[in-house]
Amino acid sequence: MYTKLAILFSMLLAPLVAADLHNVGICVDHKGKTTVYNSNATQAACRDYLARNTGSKQWDQCPDCTMKNIGELDVCSSEAWHIGGDELNHYCKKNGAGASMAT
Repeated sequence: MYTKLAILFSMLLAPLVAADLHNVGICVDHKGKTTVYNSNATQAACRDYLARNTGSKQWDQCPDCTMKNIGELDVCSSEAWHIGGDELNHYCKKNGAGASMAT
């Protein structure tokens, strides 16, 4: 089930990942040609990003990072668009995922 959701999520995100800041992100692993959602890494990365305080730029802090369920998929959410793509990718990899996806 999570594989199908991750694939759907990736198709929805594909045209949007060029932006620097995001309001939703997940951690994923690549298994051959399949992208698989990594729940444990997503939750840990979201906690890490919530605790982040590395400067004064929008992506340096995420005071509103929280887990949110969207269509049976738990995602890290920031209503104020504090999630930086590179930063999320760092936290996902730190917590055992192969990569991240964000919109």
